[in-house]
Amino acid sequence: MISIRKSLERGYADHGWLKSYHSFSFANYYDPRHMGFGNLRVINEDRITAGTGFGTHPHRDMEIISYALTGSLSHKDSMGNNAVIVPGEVQRMSAGTGIQHSEHNHAQASTHFLQIWIEPNAKNLTPSYEQKAFSDTDKRGHLLLVGSQDGAHGSVQFNADAKLYAGLFTDAENAALTLNPARKYYVFVIKGTLTANTHHLQAGDAMLMASETDLTLSHGTDAEVLVFDLQA
Repeated sequence: MISIRKSLERGYADHGWLKSYHSFSFANYYDPRHMGFGNLRVINEDRITAGTGFGTHPHRDMEIISYALTGSLSHKDSMGNNAVIVPGEVQRMSAGTGIQHSEHNHAQASTHFLQIWIEPNAKNLTPSYEQKAFSDTDKRGHLLLVGSQDGAHGSVQFNADAKLYAGLFTDAENAALTLNPARKYYVFVIKGTLTANTHHLQAGDAMLMASETDLTLSHGTDAEVLVFDLQA
């Protein structure tokens, strides 16, 4: 089973300093048809105006992943972490029993990033933090594993039954992934255009897959894509 969710079908919020597209129900956007997919709960595509950001706020019992696209985003939390995430980096914060954190754009231009939430395997885990950089060279024409439950191949380690791949595709570049039909897969195009199996996708589009056995990505035009391997 394959279904397509077009970019403009997502929820949208304009807070002035923050403009955000919501792939799933979040905050004031509620759609009972889109509450998550497998154990993937949130994909927010956020743009934060220069000099603004999220003040200190709490989270618990969630794997929170930030994927930077343009600009930079500072992070400070109650575990003592104080870092800046820039394009090419993936940040994983396991909220567990509870954390407080803030995120700000201290640059002179807007920051564009994805905020992703995945439901953890268990509640009340010890909070933890991880941040790693992945080169465009390694993602070029390839689905690079950037997040997984066991931290395989240098990926960030999730406390969740999930894998996250990232890839860059243009012209003749292509990649194939063998799927487990007992799991769910979510393909999200960050920028550009590409063909996923026989479906033409543009930036912000998603392809939801269940009971499928293969995925082929091809015919990209300056495309950047994420592929989630999820608990059904």
